[in-house]
Order: sequence, then structure tokens, then C-alpha cells
Amino acid sequence: MSSPFRLRKKHGSGAPLDSTAADGERLVEFQSVRSAMVAGLITIIVFSVFWAALSLLLDRVFPWLTVLLGFLIGVAVRQAGKGVDWRFPLIAAVFTLVGSLLANVVVSASYTAESFGTGTVQILQAVTSMTWPVYFDEVLTAADAFYAIYGAAFAAFLASRRLTRSQYYALRLWRER
Repeated sequence: MSSPFRLRKKHGSGAPLDSTAADGERLVEFQSVRSAMVAGLITIIVFSVFWAALSLLLDRVFPWLTVLLGFLIGVAVRQAGKGVDWRFPLIAAVFTLVGSLLANVVVSASYTAESFGTGTVQILQAVTSMTWPVYFDEVLTAADAFYAIYGAAFAAFLASRRLTRSQYYALRLWRER
């Protein structure tokens, strides 16, 4: 008979977890850096096209969309990579920083292409080494850098695989042996 002063347990049965170090080893073997990187690259490409099309359609550039890029890359890296170690948040953060720069370049090229009446690919092919200093001085702002860094932190936060209690325990057992 339970005491009337004891609260009802909602968090578990109290039985020990039946996880082993072998379960943790399977979690580590199941992760894939290559899949995480491929998912990140695909996300960058699709996002760049989406952002350029949206900017041309609305005739405005939204620099805060790089935070959305961070969200998308973080989720893509988590889903594709199934990572449980430090490499996956790092991949997501770096890909978000690089992706935000590339997406800004694509958006700028699409605006330039529209004003010259040519295609975005032709503008990107015409870029020379003398174009980059002007681009970084006149087009990129502190707001772009702020949103890119914030998006990278957001991506890193979301990139790790979410583990259950028993999975975390198995991973800890594997790391301690």
C-alpha cells in the first residue's frame, strides 16, 4: 500500500536500464559524417535558390533568413548524420556560415542579373578577383554577419541526435570502457 503523502511516479518504473556498451557502440557506428555533409550541401543549394527567388519576387532582401538556413541545416544534419559526437554540431555550424555567404552571393548575383537583363549563372561566371573586395565592402553588412553567426549557433544546437535515456546510458557505458 502506498503512502498518501507520496506523489505518483510519472517518470519511470525505477527499474535499472538494460542498455549495454554494445548498444552505445552501435549508436556510434550508425552515425555518418558523409551523409550529414551531403544533406548540408543539398540544403545550402535549395535554400540559395529559394532565397534568391523570394528576394526577386518581393524585391527585398531579408538577411534574417540565414537564421532559417541554420535551422534547416541543423535539422538536415541531425536527420541524415544521426551524430552523437562533437563533429556534427561543428559541421552544421561551418556549413551554415559558408552557406550564408554563398546564399548572399547568389542573391546579389540574381539582383545584378535582373538589372543587366542576363542570367544569374552568367553573372557568377563573370566574377573576378577584383569583384570580391568591392562585394565585401559594399554589399555585406554587420547584420549579415550577426545573422550568420546566430544561425550557425542555432544549427549547432539542433545538429546533435536526440537520445532517449537508455541510449544515452548505453553511449556513456561505451565511452567509459
